[in-house]
Amino acid sequence: MRQSTLSRLPLRAAAIGALAFLAFAAAPSRAAEDAVVIPPPAVDAQPSDGLQTAVLSGGCFWGVQGVYQHTAGVVNAVSGYAGGTKATADYQTVSSGTTGHAESVAIRFDPKKISYGKILQIFFSVAHDPTQLNRQGPDTGTQYRSAIFTSSDEQKKVAEAYIAQLDAAKLFKRPIVTKISALQGFYPAEDYHQDYLTLHPNQPYIAFNDIPKVENLKKLFADNYLEKPTLVSSAKATN
Repeated sequence: MRQSTLSRLPLRAAAIGALAFLAFAAAPSRAAEDAVVIPPPAVDAQPSDGLQTAVLSGGCFWGVQGVYQHTAGVVNAVSGYAGGTKATADYQTVSSGTTGHAESVAIRFDPKKISYGKILQIFFSVAHDPTQLNRQGPDTGTQYRSAIFTSSDEQKKVAEAYIAQLDAAKLFKRPIVTKISALQGFYPAEDYHQDYLTLHPNQPYIAFNDIPKVENLKKLFADNYLEKPTLVSSAKATN
């Protein structure tokens, strides 16, 4: 479980990183969470004008953000918090696991270049393990739960149909536990959490838990893969 303050973040990274490094050395070709090859959704959103946003939670937001920053059609991917109130939307408080928040990523995308269904296909296949309740990899707690926060009836319809489709196909070893709920608010995380995968690619935690997700994106979704990530810092520099 991650430490809850910025001052403890290096210690947390070192402790988990040491364990991750030992595991990585023992099995260098195996990611912490293996990708699962799945079909695209049978029900998908229709292309439309203007940008749209998908808010997804799948464990530590570092890796989820990193995956979508390497996804073509994504204009921006911001780490943050969803599921709780603005008053508790800070890393220290969210890490207590008592706020209702989940570490989340707001994915701003062009629906004419990538569909909402494709966003979800990547989410279920390579970004996280949707069969784990309140945990991903070494991180445990409700703040690491698998969740989809929808902003329209169409998003809800696509997400519900896709989970039913995947469960019926029995492509995962266990049932999908991802919860779907209406988005009440998204609150960007602190600056030091943004672009974390790109800025710290050699940190053992990132190298073992998150870099393999990006590698699986490149392997399984080659048509949707961007070699150069779309970073939050780059977007700020151009505004």
